[in-house]
Amino acid sequence: MDQLPEELLLRILSFLPTMKEVVATMVLSKQWKSLWMFVPKLVYDDSYKDIDYERFSRFVDRSLFLHEAPVIETLQFKLGQTCGAEDIRVWIRAADKCSVRELHIQFVSPSSASPTILPRSLYTGCRMLVTLRLDNAVLVDDVSCPISFPSLKILKLVSLKYPGGDEFVNKLLSSCPVLEELVVMQCPDDNVTVFTVRVPSLKRLLMCKSLEKDSDNAHGFVINVPSLEMLEILDFANGFCVIENEMPNIVKATIDVNQTHIGWNILSSIIMSVKRLYLCLSTSRMHIMLVVSSTIL
Repeated sequence: MDQLPEELLLRILSFLPTMKEVVATMVLSKQWKSLWMFVPKLVYDDSYKDIDYERFSRFVDRSLFLHEAPVIETLQFKLGQTCGAEDIRVWIRAADKCSVRELHIQFVSPSSASPTILPRSLYTGCRMLVTLRLDNAVLVDDVSCPISFPSLKILKLVSLKYPGGDEFVNKLLSSCPVLEELVVMQCPDDNVTVFTVRVPSLKRLLMCKSLEKDSDNAHGFVINVPSLEMLEILDFANGFCVIENEMPNIVKATIDVNQTHIGWNILSSIIMSVKRLYLCLSTSRMHIMLVVSSTIL
C-alpha cells in the first residue's frame, strides 16, 4: 500500500470514522508517520460514555495545531455535554486558519440537559465556509457582533435555540448573500414565533416544525424565495405559512401539514410551475401524489 499515490492514501484515510483512527495509522510505516497531517476530513467524536474529556480536548488541540493541509474540506465535531464554549472558540479559530469549507458541530446530550451556547466568534471566524450545520445548541444574539458568511451556500439548523428570536434569525439569513440551500428543523420553545426566510439566491428549502408545547401565540413560516427549485414543508404544529412571491423555477415540492387550508394556500403559490408534487393533508386524511409533468430533475 505504501506504493500508492499520496492523494489516494489521503482519500482512504478520509473514510475512517474519526481522527483517532486516522492518527493511529502513523505507526504503519515511515510514509504514514506524517500522512495524517494532510487528511482533508477531520471528525472528532466526544459522544461516547465515560470518555476522558480533558484528554479528548488536548487531542483535538494538538491534532489541529499540527495539521498542515492548506485546506480542510470537512471539520466535524460530535460533542457531549461537557464541552464548553471556550474550547469551541479555539477550534473555530483553527478552522478559520485552515480555511475549512464544511463545518458540522453536533451536541449529543440527554433531552433534559440544557443545550450548549455557541461562541459569538462563529459568526465572523469562518469566512471561507461553504457548508455549515449546527445541531442542538444555542445561537446567542449580540447586537455588537456582526454576522458574516460571505461564501456560505448550505446552512442546516437542527434543533437550535435562538434567544434573539425572530430578529436574530432575519439577521443571520441576511448575512448569507450566496446561500443556495437551507434546512431548518425547529424544536419546541426555540423562541422563534415567525421563521422568516427572505433569501433571493435560495434554490432548496426544507422547513420542519415539530409539535409545540401549549402556547397561545400564533407561529409559522414566511417565505420569499423567488429562485427556489425545491421546497419541502413539514409542519406538525398547526402553524401558518405565508408565501410572499411566485416561484417560477420550482421543480419539486413536498407539503405535509396538519391543516388543510394551509396546504392549499401553499399549493396555490406553486401549482403553475411545479413539476412534481407530494401533498399530505393529515387532518383530512388525504394523501395525494400528483405528477404535474414527466420532467423530473
